[in-house]
Amino acid sequence: MTNEIILSPLVAFAIVLFAVCVLAWLCSIYAYRKKGSPVAGMSKEYACGEDFQGHDIQPDYSQFFPFAFFFTILHIVALVIATVPAETMKTFAMAITYIIGAAIGLLILMRTWK
Repeated sequence: MTNEIILSPLVAFAIVLFAVCVLAWLCSIYAYRKKGSPVAGMSKEYACGEDFQGHDIQPDYSQFFPFAFFFTILHIVALVIATVPAETMKTFAMAITYIIGAAIGLLILMRTWK
């Protein structure tokens, strides 16, 4: 009976929440900054050792999207091929057709990638 109560979602959540709070409290004891002491530059912009002097940075995602599409296509192909049952010739033909379609898609992606 007691095992059922401990394994209920609400009780398990409360136990984990309590453990996380205790762990956070213990880690705050070893924090480098003392409580209540303001740190110079805490609200100042900072990134990778560079101080910003009011200029905006706009990242260029033109190189990111081809990689994202490449990995998305490959991961979906791997997922579909791994879950296709190997019992019939019909499913094997579907898997081969899917691989060919993905290969054509990757060729088009690589061709348009500059």
